[in-house]
Amino acid sequence: MDRIQLLTSVLDSTFDKESWYAPLKDGMEGITAEQARWKPPGEDVKSVWENVNHLIYYKERLVAKLDGREWTQHLSGDENFQLTEQSGEDEEWRKVVERAVTVHLRLRKKLSEMTVEELDQQSLEAELLDIFLHDAYHTGQIIQVRKMQGSWPSRR
Repeated sequence: MDRIQLLTSVLDSTFDKESWYAPLKDGMEGITAEQARWKPPGEDVKSVWENVNHLIYYKERLVAKLDGREWTQHLSGDENFQLTEQSGEDEEWRKVVERAVTVHLRLRKKLSEMTVEELDQQSLEAELLDIFLHDAYHTGQIIQVRKMQGSWPSRR
């Protein structure tokens, strides 16, 4: 397995290929917009929707960089949790999930088409690993929120 294949494998395991921890896609699926917006009372915790917004933002920024496009939507870490409006509409939540899937697939395609030489020239390995770790961290938060609200399926 070369470095590109290894990075692609890790990208997939953080998004939709369960290994020994649940991927982001599992954390987003099977809930309503209201569940995605839910926060525990009295807690300073981000909702599932806010966490997904945050992850989309950084992946879209990286894909823009890989495409050679200028990134113009400069949001702070706090602002990008509000990337999309958290309506109570299931259709809007579905669009957010689709946007997360789309940016994952775009990043995966860019990475799989890259050569090891291009990876080295652009010094992307550390940035990609940061994205993967960031996704895993926030996926854990998403799952914890879902467990708190009772929407995470039991695996007994």
